[in-house]
Amino acid sequence: QVQLVESGGGLVQAGGSLRLSCAASRRTFSSSTMGWFRQAPGREREFVAASGWSGGRTYYADSAKGRFTISRDNAKNTVYLQMNRLRSEDTAVYYCAVGGTRVRAVEAWGQGTQVTVSS
Repeated sequence: QVQLVESGGGLVQAGGSLRLSCAASRRTFSSSTMGWFRQAPGREREFVAASGWSGGRTYYADSAKGRFTISRDNAKNTVYLQMNRLRSEDTAVYYCAVGGTRVRAVEAWGQGTQVTVSS
């Protein structure tokens, strides 16, 4: 059973930046697609970004394109989400996940980290 531990969330003003990190316990991390999802109050969990096993292929939700960057360090079993030009609508709990770009494809979830963007 893989364990995912997110960090880096917090409170930031609109237009600011945050970097989320997710450390995975599984040694097969390097062969897994890793992703970030988020869930705002009263809304369904939604895809944000994903990275193929090598980091060479990345996928983004339209809301994240041009502002967020996903990256990974397989030597450290860690995936990152750099979020720039944050908006109030980015406020949500962000979850690290093992799997693809759909909630149903996720094999494991982290516990989540809160991101709050003040306007």
